Amino acid sequence: MKFAGLVWSNLKRRKLRTALTILSVLVAFLLFGFLGAIKQALVGGVDLSDANRLIVRHRVSIIQMLPLAYMDRIGRIPGVVSVTPFIWFNGIYQDPKNFFGSFPVDPVGLLDMYPEISLPAAQRKAWLETRTGAVVGRGLVDRFGWKIGDRIPLVSPIWPKGGASDTWEFEIVGIYDAGRKGADTSGFYFRYDYFDEARQQGKGSIGWYGVRVDSPDHAAAISRAIDNEFANSPAETKSESEGAFAQGFVQQFGDIAAIVLAILAAVFFTILLVAGNTMAQSVRERTNELGVLKAIGFSNERVLGIVLAESFVIAALGGILGLALALVLVAAFAPSLATYLPGFFLPPKQLVAGAGLVVVLGLVAGILPALSAMRLRIAEALRRSA
Repeated sequence: MKFAGLVWSNLKRRKLRTALTILSVLVAFLLFGFLGAIKQALVGGVDLSDANRLIVRHRVSIIQMLPLAYMDRIGRIPGVVSVTPFIWFNGIYQDPKNFFGSFPVDPVGLLDMYPEISLPAAQRKAWLETRTGAVVGRGLVDRFGWKIGDRIPLVSPIWPKGGASDTWEFEIVGIYDAGRKGADTSGFYFRYDYFDEARQQGKGSIGWYGVRVDSPDHAAAISRAIDNEFANSPAETKSESEGAFAQGFVQQFGDIAAIVLAILAAVFFTILLVAGNTMAQSVRERTNELGVLKAIGFSNERVLGIVLAESFVIAALGGILGLALALVLVAAFAPSLATYLPGFFLPPKQLVAGAGLVVVLGLVAGILPALSAMRLRIAEALRRSA
């Protein structure tokens, strides 16, 4: 802090150059934050997965159906604590662009298996008592302005409703919140018994099962036991951990982590060149001054520290402002992106990584110019023109 005024004066020497360098660093860290939030949204399901839960689907593809009769047989396998069915409904609200995750489920099974779905007891009771009732995530409610008691018409291109109309109508009886940070609150859940009775086709079938096991240590053995139970049947199964299932789904988009890393590596390499060039020019322009500082008693180490401090100030100003702006913008965009990117937020570990990058950028961009300044000989520096 003793030489803070000197460092700041050096940075103000070329105000435009310094400002543009800080702005470049800011943009890089803003991109770092946004890409981190997108990565969190896409792979967050892997982090939030429960090691005690399995997903059991058709061996060929998740779009192939399984018999509801499998539920009791899975429940009798040693180590299985509970089983609950799911179907992808693909509900559309009013306009084809208004689609979201909607699922016929067993209410008791869903809420018991997924404690991260936080639903008040009174609303849970109402769901069990209302045949056409639905519980909706807070994110979806905020998106459409729904409230408890509203009747919501949905159309499904996959599951037409029997009767004269293809429109399904549900009553919102509950609004659930996320019991864990990053949990999806854009879901629409309604009762399987009502759905199965009213649909035109596929009665008695489900899309996949969620299975809770007694211990993560037994998950692999229980998965094999489930698959063996239905081996050589018309609908063979594939059982895997919830984390593996989420990872497989994400990998349909490619290796997200590798893509994000490649983009950030290119951006930060470019910013490193920009910041390094700024520091090198600054040192070259002040050769005489650095010689004077050494002549009046500044040690080589002190000169090294002053130049490095300038580099760290540039990196810190740009990096902190970029991360702060990313935090604000991610929070602002999160509600509108909740349907497409549930769990879109900037995780604390990304901010910690960003702080680490600020330090690395400041050090790497400034180390060569600082060493050059440290090695200057007084006589040679004083002979050079300013």
